[in-house]
Amino acid sequence: MKILHTSDWHLGQNFLTKSRKNEHQAFLNWLLEQVALHQIDALIVAGDIFDTGTPPSYAREMYNRFVVAMEKLSCTCIVLGGNHDSVSMLNESKTLLACLNTHVVANTSDLVQEQVLTLNNKQGEVGAIVCAVPFIRARDIATSRAGETGIEKRQVLGEAIKQHYASIYDEASRLRELNQWNVPIIVTGHLTALGVSQSESVRDIYIGSLEGFAADGFPPADYVALGHIHRPQVVAKSEHIRYSGSPIPLSFDELKYKKQVIMVEFTQSKRKQITPIDIPLFQPMAVLKGSLDEIAEQLMPFKTEAVGLPTWLFIEVHMQDYFSDLQQRIQKMTQDLHVEVLKIKRARGAHQQGIEPVAKETLAELTPVDVFNKRLAIENNKQAIAETQVERIKTQFQHILCEIELKEVE
Repeated sequence: MKILHTSDWHLGQNFLTKSRKNEHQAFLNWLLEQVALHQIDALIVAGDIFDTGTPPSYAREMYNRFVVAMEKLSCTCIVLGGNHDSVSMLNESKTLLACLNTHVVANTSDLVQEQVLTLNNKQGEVGAIVCAVPFIRARDIATSRAGETGIEKRQVLGEAIKQHYASIYDEASRLRELNQWNVPIIVTGHLTALGVSQSESVRDIYIGSLEGFAADGFPPADYVALGHIHRPQVVAKSEHIRYSGSPIPLSFDELKYKKQVIMVEFTQSKRKQITPIDIPLFQPMAVLKGSLDEIAEQLMPFKTEAVGLPTWLFIEVHMQDYFSDLQQRIQKMTQDLHVEVLKIKRARGAHQQGIEPVAKETLAELTPVDVFNKRLAIENNKQAIAETQVERIKTQFQHILCEIELKEVE
């Protein structure tokens, strides 16, 4: 049995005014090639198929065409809802896609059996059982009680998630034992496991007030396929618990590591091999950092004949003084090059480090978290706020920001 694990497609994303349509289509075409090349039996998409709860029509069409192509390859597809996905939107085509050998699990349910799926191999025999757990919303598994402290709420919620996983795994184990199937059990999830490395494009998600889920809360499955974190990585030094990461860079800082999908091979119930497969970069992107003179030197390799797609650039200029014409200077430096400058950022000089904002720094250069942290630093300087209180304030702000973003998605 061969399983291919991917996640966080974010179809329909706009990146600094640029559509990712062509990149996503190139990735889906490449993914179909890998399914055929490696004779994959089942594909698991561990959440965030779309970038928003109301994706553009082209993104939905791309998704539907991919499912049709997968069915022609005799490959089962499991689609799990993520925090960016709309439950109602995924469910509206669930019944139709089931006819094309695609299982959609948009949200958690009290009916444990709905989240336990059997996967057939190319011979039509049961080759694996999947505990298909999507993004968990706190209201689906736990009830808030009056008088609970923040710590108690987090403990109750963490235990509720652990019990939810345990009940689904127990049902999968019961099914395997009842039918005497010598097959692996695979568990999925779309959440933040404690101790992982994130990237700028990952929005912190909270399950209620819970920031992260301890890896020891996962049941003893043969493989745990996770989504939400865009950087591919092993969790808690456990080779079988993995994030596949996003297939294309969703922020410039994601250029630091290769994108990949994960192929997991089983011989009956035994895990034979886990193989990361590197994904090509479908859109050239680069980050340039330094003084204006250093940036000019880094731009030299781009003085070549215009072949293929122009490179998208993020330029971070390290400067001691404020230049009101920085945009014009960069534009002049790049006007004859096969590049597109998508973002310019001023970086503070050594003497400017501290809590004071860069002179004339614009909101366009800052995220909501940046603005909040700057203001908090100013207040802290005035009042000497206790470190523990600062951490509580930051946590509460992240919680509020997450709730706002989730409302925008749903």
